Amino acid sequence: MKKFNLFNEIITVNKAELLRAINSFKEYGINIKGAIEYAPFDNKEVLIYQGRYIPKPTNALMPSQAPALAQIFGDNYQIVDDEDRVLIKAFSNWQELIKVNTPRASYDDTTGDGVDKFADEALEDIGWNATEFNINYRTLVDVLEKECDGTLLCIEQEEPYQFSGLGFLENDAQAKELLFSYCQNEIKKIMSEDPLYAKEKLSDDEQEAAEYFKCL
Repeated sequence: MKKFNLFNEIITVNKAELLRAINSFKEYGINIKGAIEYAPFDNKEVLIYQGRYIPKPTNALMPSQAPALAQIFGDNYQIVDDEDRVLIKAFSNWQELIKVNTPRASYDDTTGDGVDKFADEALEDIGWNATEFNINYRTLVDVLEKECDGTLLCIEQEEPYQFSGLGFLENDAQAKELLFSYCQNEIKKIMSEDPLYAKEKLSDDEQEAAEYFKCL
């Protein structure tokens, strides 16, 4: 998976397309590639902005005046209007972007508790069963981030160290196959090397998990 660190990234958007989206009065988003997308959004879409422009009411005493792009986006975005393109930094709006993107994320690593579930049901079955052999979600996420295609939308800085992220797997089937194989190999190793997990000593839940991973 590739990291998209909002602390460092500047998103470039075509100005004409952005103005067209604003003036459409439709709900639209800007993804991490700078492309304009309209609602409803793809279930793997990673957005750095989501909204809809609603002009303020006008009257004869207060004629309509087009607001600057910085006003439309608000104080949590840094906007540079550069001829035919618009440059955007979005890290200050991270808390709102968590709300925007969490419904489409494969997993949530934005809290102090870390990852505790997967959005995909099949992946969650793997994660739940793996815990019976003390294989935690953090370990599984490390495998996914190293081996799978996808995007880790995050804010990460070194001093003082800070990290929050949302993971978006590109292919859930690929991730399931990878994690299942990883857990199967690890559990076989645990059962062969740790006497506490010998076949005859497994609890009912551990036996069920071992059977799920085809280790019995």
